[in-house]
Amino acid sequence: MSVSLQVIYPVSDGSTFDHDYYTSTHMALVGEHMGPHIGSTVVTKGLAGGPDVPAPFHAIATIVFSDQAAMDAAMSAAGPVMADIPNFTSVQPTVLIGEVVG
Repeated sequence: MSVSLQVIYPVSDGSTFDHDYYTSTHMALVGEHMGPHIGSTVVTKGLAGGPDVPAPFHAIATIVFSDQAAMDAAMSAAGPVMADIPNFTSVQPTVLIGEVVG
């Protein structure tokens, strides 16, 4: 069964997020250190929460792995990726690990 890891960066008063750094540098680190274990990756930049509603999230990264073992292997190599987070945001991300059902 496929497993997904979603890293969610919520917007809060005064929070910062450098999208250029995130897409060019941080995601390259993800590929370098975790890439061999990743099936697919989608990064979504928050634009809105609905009509005339500000985005509740700066970004959401969804990373899909073929199974739990692949995710575990990727996470064991993720030290440099985790250490890079303060370089592009002041936000403490929320994480959701789930079974891909559709």
